[in-house]
Amino acid sequence: MVVCGGDSALAHRLAAELRGVYGEQVTLVVPPAGRGERAQATGRATALLGRITAAVSRTTGNGNGSAPGAGGQGNGDGEGGVPRTVEAVELTDDVLVDAGVPGAAALALMHDDDETNIRTALAARRLNPCLRLVIRLYNRKLGQHLEDLLDQAAAVAGLASAASGVTVLSDADTAAPALAATAVAGTSKVVYADGLLLRAVERTPPATGAVAPRGLATLALLSSTANDPAGSEGSDRAGGEAGPVLLPDDDAVAAAPGRGALVLEAVSYSGSTPPPGFLAGRGVPLRQLFSRRLRWSLAGFAAAVLGMAIASIVTTANTSPLHATYLTLLDLFSINDPATEGPASRQILQLLAGLVGLLLLPILFAAVLETLGTFRTASSLRRPPRGLSGHVVLLGLGKIGTRVLARLRELDIPVVCVEADPEARGVSLARRLRVPTVIGDVTEEGVLEAAKIHRAHALLALTSADTINLEAALYARAVKPDLRVALRLYDDEFATAVYRTLRAAHPGALTRSRSVSALAAPAFAGAMMGRQILGALPVERSVLLFAVLDVEQQPRLAGRTVAGVFRPGAWRVVALERSSGLEWELDPEYELRPSDRVVLAATRQGLAELLARRPLPTPS
Repeated sequence: MVVCGGDSALAHRLAAELRGVYGEQVTLVVPPAGRGERAQATGRATALLGRITAAVSRTTGNGNGSAPGAGGQGNGDGEGGVPRTVEAVELTDDVLVDAGVPGAAALALMHDDDETNIRTALAARRLNPCLRLVIRLYNRKLGQHLEDLLDQAAAVAGLASAASGVTVLSDADTAAPALAATAVAGTSKVVYADGLLLRAVERTPPATGAVAPRGLATLALLSSTANDPAGSEGSDRAGGEAGPVLLPDDDAVAAAPGRGALVLEAVSYSGSTPPPGFLAGRGVPLRQLFSRRLRWSLAGFAAAVLGMAIASIVTTANTSPLHATYLTLLDLFSINDPATEGPASRQILQLLAGLVGLLLLPILFAAVLETLGTFRTASSLRRPPRGLSGHVVLLGLGKIGTRVLARLRELDIPVVCVEADPEARGVSLARRLRVPTVIGDVTEEGVLEAAKIHRAHALLALTSADTINLEAALYARAVKPDLRVALRLYDDEFATAVYRTLRAAHPGALTRSRSVSALAAPAFAGAMMGRQILGALPVERSVLLFAVLDVEQQPRLAGRTVAGVFRPGAWRVVALERSSGLEWELDPEYELRPSDRVVLAATRQGLAELLARRPLPTPS
């Protein structure tokens, strides 16, 4: 298998996943100086963390020896050895031939540039018409069109087969639900693909001695307990009782009272997205067209007019209500004759109507000014409101931050964005959604204060620079010690050290560190093996995968019951696809037939065992 990714962190993790978990032979195509910039940035971040650790050790009185000092290599290529590497500045036909694309089973294109991935995919398909392609594209619509185009071309040429398919994935879409759910307690984790909706939720640890509700299925037992709700999250290779337990059986769940759990709540088909309403997404904030004070003024004016109309009806004899209201409006606009010959009540009402009519002029003038001002600023970024609190501060509006922002707004969670580049990818989305945004460098004083960090509920630091994310988290914790913090960090060992250090400094606050490449690599690896991976569900620093499998292609599944197929810690059937739809309330004694298609929840190692084309290496 060939992985082309330039200096992409996802490419290196994917190569390690294919070689270390699936036991595949991998060729990695990188530029000549592929790792220099990434290693330099990680080195600066590690040095910064070392100084923080020393300060924490002096203040807490213990060294926390399992923190940054935890040795071992990063989550790179060490588990399965180093893959063959081909260095090239550009992906020409000669480079692809040198990498072995003509005889490869699959090719993954992981460059950050969509155009480079598309151009290379077309060239690779010419060299090997039977090649399976896995393409990383941020533009979802373009990816769908490209997938249909390449599959159609293969069908026309008579070369279409299950092994020569095209899969277009986005690491941003894969990781966004997990990052959004990290920021908010109790938020459901959702995996959505091709109309299939899988919804899971983290159950908070129940009282000591009680077991968390099971739901449809318990996918994992979390590190958090009744005595330690924040948990003791470690790396995905940290074993022991402190780590999460994936796909436990009923006995393991019953033996873990007072422990948090990840529970599957629903698996169903979701209808199509409803069409947007009129003027939706066109930058016209109709709800904010008039200020609150102006709305109250208009309401008061309407109440005064209604009261005078009722008084006119009561005091005027032999006059219909419609005619009395008409006279009140004439008096209001000062176009009625003076009631010099009328009764005293009529004269008083006419004077009051004239006074209210004078008050209407400034109200109309203010409405015109506010309307013009609202439409003028509809295309500009909003500033955080003065009394805003309980919101999420989102740092970084790049590819990942843009997807996370969209997910948070779908959940109706208040957000304030911070971005240094006014031309960043997600700024236009923030403007269209009317999300308050602060343009400025987060490392400068006053930027996080402008985002109301002291009244925020959580901080999501999602820039591509580990040092900026770490610095923002440290500053935010200095302002608000109990702030919920989630950081995007590249290296797994470094992320574990950051978590443990921040946990030692602020034991009462929730800290989570996430790597986009670690969340997305298992889904890309499954696609390289030719299986439809619906999505990846993070469980602390581990990952659960949901895949669609044909029973006839899996000898370990055919002819066995649903309960008999279940293998704790490896895989579990969560749904069965039938002609009438998806059935997720399964009979444990139902025997799987070769014609069945199942939705499987599996760990990385469990899915690799099912899909491996050769015997896997024995884990150390």
